[in-house]
Amino acid sequence: MTLTLSRPKIKICCISSVEEAFMAINHGADALGLVGNMPSGPGIIHDDLIAQIARAVPPPIATFLLTSERKSADIILHHKRVHTNTIQIVDSLLEMDYALIRNEIPGVKIVQVIHVLSEKQIDEALEVEPWVDAILLDSGNPGLSIKILGGTGYQHDWKLSRLIREAVKKPIFLAGGINENNVKLAIAEVNPYGIDLCSSVRTDGKLDPFKLDHFFKAVQ
Repeated sequence: MTLTLSRPKIKICCISSVEEAFMAINHGADALGLVGNMPSGPGIIHDDLIAQIARAVPPPIATFLLTSERKSADIILHHKRVHTNTIQIVDSLLEMDYALIRNEIPGVKIVQVIHVLSEKQIDEALEVEPWVDAILLDSGNPGLSIKILGGTGYQHDWKLSRLIREAVKKPIFLAGGINENNVKLAIAEVNPYGIDLCSSVRTDGKLDPFKLDHFFKAVQ
């Protein structure tokens, strides 16, 4: 009997239109990232457009709202403006009040971003794990004066990501500098549940069907 291994889930981030959403889906994307207001980084779109794209996307595709809000009440209000099926919290949540989000918008998945800078992020992942549906490991730096909360195009230390993935039981998405040339290595080194990418499948900021095609062929 031949064992067939499934590829990781693929999330295409920084989606900026309904047309881009369906381009990504038609190439094989399992999830789409829709970027709300951020202190920096690519792909930021207005909440009205996020809501329009979220309405247009068919199940079972996951629609991720990327929010930089840090208070649970503000995250809930942000979600209620856009109605995605998943919330991606790109900064640390003040007071760890995930329970309020669960109670107010049940059924919506919660993904917490952890920016991998040192082994301290292992403890950070273990702390948030009980409260979230998945963890996304990225290459930002929330400690800077102007926070970098994603979309860097830079690769962090995948050895640290591997340690985090081994420490927690919740699904792990891997982001940061992943492209058609290194995606197989990323999968081999980290073995993530999902891969998240933005800039590597774009040309001049626009989603590129040829780069998407090359990426999905590489990941298969």
